[in-house]
Amino acid sequence: MCENTPRNDLSLTVHHTQDSLQTLNTNQAKKVDDHGHVVDITLPVVLHMFDVVTEDNLGGRVDHHEKQRSQKEVHVGVSAIERFLVDMGNEKPVRFTSSELQDFTWNYKVKLGAGGFGVVYKGVFPSGVEVAVKVLNDSTTSERIKEQFMAEVSTIGRTYHKNLVRLYGFCFESATKALVYEYMKNGSLDRILFDKKLQNSSIKWEKLYDIAIGTAKGLAYLHEDCQKRIIHYDIKPGNILLDSKFNPKVADFGLAKLCNWDSSHVTMTGGRGTPGYAAPELWMPFPITYKCDVYSYGMMLFEIVGRRRNLDLSLPESRQWFPRQVWEKFEMEELDEMINGFDGIEKTDREKVRTMILVAFWCVQYLPDARPSMSSVVKILQGGSEVKVPPNPFLHLGFSSAALALRADANREETGVTANITSAEAITGIMSTPTGYKKNTAIVRERATS
Repeated sequence: MCENTPRNDLSLTVHHTQDSLQTLNTNQAKKVDDHGHVVDITLPVVLHMFDVVTEDNLGGRVDHHEKQRSQKEVHVGVSAIERFLVDMGNEKPVRFTSSELQDFTWNYKVKLGAGGFGVVYKGVFPSGVEVAVKVLNDSTTSERIKEQFMAEVSTIGRTYHKNLVRLYGFCFESATKALVYEYMKNGSLDRILFDKKLQNSSIKWEKLYDIAIGTAKGLAYLHEDCQKRIIHYDIKPGNILLDSKFNPKVADFGLAKLCNWDSSHVTMTGGRGTPGYAAPELWMPFPITYKCDVYSYGMMLFEIVGRRRNLDLSLPESRQWFPRQVWEKFEMEELDEMINGFDGIEKTDREKVRTMILVAFWCVQYLPDARPSMSSVVKILQGGSEVKVPPNPFLHLGFSSAALALRADANREETGVTANITSAEAITGIMSTPTGYKKNTAIVRERATS
């Protein structure tokens, strides 16, 4: 195993043989990893893995202490490699059994939340690591469950970024289909923004600005740095989770889709995303790009700035749709006055808020090509690039109540929908139609070039 060397050369060339690999495999111990699983850990094998330096092959006596030092180095080296291999294994999602999930969650005792997808429970691994277990709702169609399950595992399961929620593992059995995530102590961003009980004692503007940057970094990674581009399709405050230090992490990849880098767009069947956040093109039978996530991010920025939902029908009509209200103030050069009226904004924060608003205007441009990339957004928010004056992102909508009412009437004629549609509903694009989208796109392109 060891090549002979000249008498004065003490270097050794080690060759790994099948015997040495088999020796590694048979000298193993058990250890519980962070997931509560028992994993095999190879014990350091010192003597028979390598040819030990002896008097015969060196032509002289080797000091006993030198032998001990060499053996210790081998111990350390092999142990370090084994720890590395275990850590690498832990990076991949683990398949859990339903009984393991019951143990982790104390038989599903602590409920964190619920939705159309199912219920989320808190759990703890034997190592003490806190987790959130999302049990998919079996009352929905089995195909929908499979689609969401595969979307989550195939996207977030193959990525790792500090601004993306980590998927520890999953369970896929006939009676239990679940996903196991890292636990996020401070819940979702919408809770911080919209819960009246929390707003008075909520986080400061500086931290909200950091949340906006962190979310943008997570999206930039999905769009530009993954092996395959990932389009999330459902960016909104409810899908941005906050850890114990209020660091943001993009979550809920149930609608996400992988896209090859050589594909400029993807084709979808049926609308995706959440009305009010979803880009207009998502509701149409037209090619979709990653810029739909940029649009949703822009809509979310408005809600961070206003600490209110973009659409609030309880307010007077002129204030029902917040993005429209902000644009009108910007157009009338009254934006600074509006910012000064926001609660809790210090003088040092006003410029950051203004930057967020201008970035939001760029992100929600009607034409996808006019929207910036998320890496550009990160650069602007971090002060590495100036933000230019944006064009009107709402040209296709108009601003007067009469114009909005006419738009709603036109949509009713095309779709045959007879229900009353408020101007606020019309402006969000909920009732958009393929014909209307084509007309609006033509109008915007014509005005943009005139």
